[in-house]
Amino acid sequence: MADPAGRLADPAVEARLARLDEVLAGLEHTPGPALEAVRLLTEVYGEALARVLDGADERLGARLAGDELVGHLMVLHGVHPQPLAERAERAMERLRPAVRERGGDLTWAGVEGEVARVRLDSGSKGGCGGGCGSGSTDIAAAVREAVLAVAPELAEVEIVPAGEERKAAPAFVPLNTIKRRSVPQEAG
Repeated sequence: MADPAGRLADPAVEARLARLDEVLAGLEHTPGPALEAVRLLTEVYGEALARVLDGADERLGARLAGDELVGHLMVLHGVHPQPLAERAERAMERLRPAVRERGGDLTWAGVEGEVARVRLDSGSKGGCGGGCGSGSTDIAAAVREAVLAVAPELAEVEIVPAGEERKAAPAFVPLNTIKRRSVPQEAG
């Protein structure tokens, strides 16, 4: 399962992560030293990763961040060198060529709180961007998956159809500022 350099192949890593999820799920309901040991080990490994990154030049940091597994660990420990919005936008940009082939387009609309926003445009070809049933649903699901894979700290990825902008909340104007005030008349 390891390559000549002794590294695990991606499927082997994925299998171990799946098993780890199962084991950790079982530990969540079993308080005690085992759960504390996992938490402490995670904190120490996070500190070690942060120290590696402190000593890395920009090129090495970018290379490490580009590795899917290492990038996830960087996010987990809060030491990823690239801001959340940049990672999410880059993931969306990787999908753009495939969406354009279907006659649509994606536009990055930014992050608001814990929600990334991506505009899905149908384009001039009348493609699947704006609402051709399952095509736009498939695209939306792919966008969500890609963005959340690189920015798991987001709570949601909102797909906004072309031309539909988030409506601003109406401004609050206190009633007493618009009431006509009576002006005392001078006695004459």
